[in-house]
Formats: sequence, structure tokens, C-alpha cells
Amino acid sequence: MLGLAGMADAAGTVNTSGNPLAVKRTHFPAKAKRVVYLFLNGGPSQVDTFDPKPMLTKYHGQPVPSGNLRTERKTGNLLKSPFEFRRGGKSGIEISEIFPKLGALVDDVCVIRSLHTNRPNHEPSLFRLNCGHPLPGHPSMGSWLTYGLGTENQNLPGFVVLCPGLPVIGPQLWTSSFLPGVHQGTHIMNGESDPEKLIQHIRNKALDAGEQRGQLDLLARLNRLQMERDGANPQFEAGVQSMEVAYRMQTEAMDAFDVRKESEATRARYGEGDFARGCLLARRLLERGVRMVQVYFGNGQPWDNHDDIQIHRRLANQSDGPIAALLQDLKASGLLQETVVIIGGEFGRTPAVEVSGLVNVQNGRDHNNHGFSTLVAGGGFKGGITYGATDEFGFKAVENPIEPFDLHATILHLMGIDHTRLTYRHSGRDYRLTDVGGKVINEILA
Repeated sequence: MLGLAGMADAAGTVNTSGNPLAVKRTHFPAKAKRVVYLFLNGGPSQVDTFDPKPMLTKYHGQPVPSGNLRTERKTGNLLKSPFEFRRGGKSGIEISEIFPKLGALVDDVCVIRSLHTNRPNHEPSLFRLNCGHPLPGHPSMGSWLTYGLGTENQNLPGFVVLCPGLPVIGPQLWTSSFLPGVHQGTHIMNGESDPEKLIQHIRNKALDAGEQRGQLDLLARLNRLQMERDGANPQFEAGVQSMEVAYRMQTEAMDAFDVRKESEATRARYGEGDFARGCLLARRLLERGVRMVQVYFGNGQPWDNHDDIQIHRRLANQSDGPIAALLQDLKASGLLQETVVIIGGEFGRTPAVEVSGLVNVQNGRDHNNHGFSTLVAGGGFKGGITYGATDEFGFKAVENPIEPFDLHATILHLMGIDHTRLTYRHSGRDYRLTDVGGKVINEILA
């Protein structure tokens, strides 16, 4: 009994297999089994996408009556959105014209309009949305999920990150940090369609599967001898687990990552480009039991439009179709009911124009962490509703403001996890994704 108790993890599971990625029990019945996070890195403008503000048009070119809130750079007078907002679905929720396909599916979506963070620059806000905390050194949400729940498919990583290169900060956004290294996100550069190029060196051209298995079994015996001699070594053990996952990936990864196996009509619905390919790959991975997939829109911070907010139209054109196709496919297969879908960036943008000396064209917006929008769907979220609100100009969350800890607590709740009980002992204290904060937003749950 003492031995079994020592194997019990923070999710309340007895893992008799010794495999840290084995599926584990939840604290209570879960509504969702998996998560896909479509990350629009750079900070999409809420007042040009999902949070219409007629007062911006009325007072265009005038100073903000209450004065501009503090942002990273200097801002001037109010700037109306160059895009029209249109009502969609039976709910009539208004979505910008630059997202027509997503707008048609708004009855399946909950639009959160009152998210906020406490820093106006990219790095801490990226950390908050991905890892909960504003500083580096904390595990990502995907790592917490595989630590607490394991993963259904042992032949693929439990947490996959798709980005053609690196967003700002890079691997620290999908780090396992002080959690066991096997829970680190697996970064796949989704710039290729050929899986042989997408995941290089996955096949051993010199040895067949049986010979490789024999080598790994020998290595396992040697590794056990070393651990018996030297004691626990988390980095060493993570390396062992990674080799096992890589071996098992040979049987399934080439099929899972081959979007060429989709029909021409399906590929056309998702469209061309890295983000489209990422959304299609995400669907294929979710279908195969991967616990969490995160798709970044591109390298760097493409939605960071300080100069000209009109660039949002081009970016939306590249993301609207893939997002809509993914939602439609998940719904058609029944997977949407048990898959949490998150769509958003690290913060929003100011309703006032940026006038700092760093911009060439004064038709853009600065970072705005005081109030911005994020969309959630599936997995137990109500569809066809909005939650929270910013002020009449879209500057600050004033109704039902929520922070990333609240969003994370709610997602964990849908996955069957009490966020206060998913902990890991490190450096003399128990850590969790939501630190000492976070509350479940019951009003947006079905």
C-alpha cells in the first residue's frame, strides 16, 4: 500500500504502469478530454474583431473623455474601426466582417470580452496566457494537463505545439519547467506537408522495429542499473521516456502528420499556409487522442499591428477559414462536445491611435492589456453567448473582468480537474497552474 501511495500523482491517480503518460483518473466527471489552443500571437485588436464599439465611430478623432490608460507606447485620439460588424447566427452576436466564416458559427462560440492581464508588453502576457504566471520558470498549461491526466495515445506526444518557426519567447511557452521533462511540449515546425520533412529522423533506415526494440530493452536495463546506483535523476529519466515516445511514434506519426491523406475538398476548406496546415494537423492529432495541441499563427508576433490596423484584414483572411473548418469538422464528428477550443492572443489593442515615434503610419494601435477578447467553444462551454464587457470605447474590462488564472481554472474544471488540487512540490512549496488564484467561471458553462 505504501508503494502504491507513492505512485499516486496530484490528479488522484494510482499509476501502476509506471508510465508517467498513462491515462489517469479525474477528480470528478469530465466534460472535455482534450484542448486545442489557436494562438493569434502579437495581440489582435478586440475593437476590430470581436468587441464592437459604436462610440469609437461617434467620437473618432477625439480624445478619450476619461483620458488614455497607461500603455506601452504613446497613444493619441480615438480611432474608429475600419471594419463593419455583422450579426451572426440565431444569437445575433456581432463579429467583424473580417471573420465571416467564424461569424457564421458564432452560435457554437462563447465570446469572452473581459479578459485582462497586468502587463502591457508581450513577454509577461504571453507567459500569463500560456503558463499562468508572468515570469519564466513555470510549466505551461499543456504540461500541467499531461501531468495531471496523461494522454490517450502512447504512440504520439501528449502535448504538441505547431508553429513554422518560433513565436516571441519560444520554447519557454510550452516548457514543462520543474515538472518531469516528459511533459514538455513537442514542437513541430509545420512548414512542410511531407511528414518525412516535417518530422525528420523519425525512421531508422538501418534497423527494423524488432532490432530497435531489442536495443531499447538493453538500454532500459542499463538505465535501471544506473538509476539504482546514482539515484533519481529527472533529466535522465525524461531522456529515457523521450526515446520511448520517439520509438512508438514510428508506428503512427507518419500517418497522423500526413495531411495529404485528406481529400482535396477538405484541404481546400482549410486553405493554404502554415496556420491552415496547423489547424488541419490539430484535428488529426485530436482525433488520435493527443491531449493538447497548440497552433501558433506564425513566427514572431504577426498580429502586432502598431502601424496600420488594416493589416488585420489580411491576417484574418489567413485564419478565418482554417478556424471555421476546424470547428465544423470537430462538430460534425462529435469531437467538439469533448474538446475545448480556445482562440485568442496575449492581449488586445488600444481604441486610441498610436502616435509614438516608432511607427511610420499612424493608423495602428498599441498593446492593450486592460481589456481584450478571447473565444472559447466546445468541451462544456455555452455557445452563442458573450461574457463580460469593456467600457464604451473598448479600453478596459468593466463587467465581469477575468484574468488568465480564471480561464485556466475553468478549462481544468471542464477536464475534470480541481485546479487547487493539481499541484507539484518544488523548491519547498506546492505549485499549481493557477498559483494562489483562479476561479471557475460557471456562468459560461453549459
